[in-house]
Amino acid sequence: MHRNDRIKLAFLLPAALWVLCFTAFPLVYGAKLSLYNVKIASPDEFVGLRNYVHFFEDERALSSVWITLIFVFCGVTAQMILGMGLALLFNRPLPMRGLFRTALTMPLFATPIAVGFLFFTIFYEEGGLINGLLHLRVPWLSSPYWALASVIIVDVWQWTPFCFLIFLAALQGIPDAYYEAAMLETKNGWAVFRHITLPVLQPMVILVLLLRVTEAFKVFDIPFSLTAGGPGVATQVLSMYAYRVGMRFFNFGYSSSIAILLLILVMAIIMTLFKRIRQAYQ
Repeated sequence: MHRNDRIKLAFLLPAALWVLCFTAFPLVYGAKLSLYNVKIASPDEFVGLRNYVHFFEDERALSSVWITLIFVFCGVTAQMILGMGLALLFNRPLPMRGLFRTALTMPLFATPIAVGFLFFTIFYEEGGLINGLLHLRVPWLSSPYWALASVIIVDVWQWTPFCFLIFLAALQGIPDAYYEAAMLETKNGWAVFRHITLPVLQPMVILVLLLRVTEAFKVFDIPFSLTAGGPGVATQVLSMYAYRVGMRFFNFGYSSSIAILLLILVMAIIMTLFKRIRQAYQ
């Protein structure tokens, strides 16, 4: 083997080992586990696709799917809209613009578990920051609807800065000549955004959408620390249900099948988005 090839291999080997150990092996082992009835203090029993069939008969599992879809749709939509709005706002000359940009990115560096506990005190109904300061009686964490809204608000608060940073960087890459030419035709800001800014940003918008949808489906830490899936199961997303089935009820086979189905769901949605993107560019 040539010396340059050995050097390339030396650099690639750690990444390859990481993928094999922490991605490929857990995926294959989880898929195998999902075909068995695996419980503590009992021998493994091969059940084939019975765990997957049970998933579609499990009302709590289907409820978790519905809650996850609501969370992803509402959260990602709000993040995209707010991120774009903030990027458009801070892409123009403003006093203390750098300070505000830095402040807006701070939620990204917070630990999600810590964020959940922080907002637990903010949303606390008796003397919490929001209800106490504004003299409200909103049941943030005791009402099923308000609890889910609270989880979505916290996720939007933390991840809107991510969309903001990507969109701002993309906006700053648009040549001024585009806007100068557009201003010769119209002074309508919405028309300029629709026909100039948005088409140029479309690849970046799609990229951010794919990244956020993928991450939102895997959410666990914020609902776990903020509401623990409650009240009842009102904020129990699918990843949390898989955790409870495996770590509380010790049904590791069924838990693995839920995780595999979550992976299939995310892949199906991403593939659908990719298909729509390809059709739009043809």
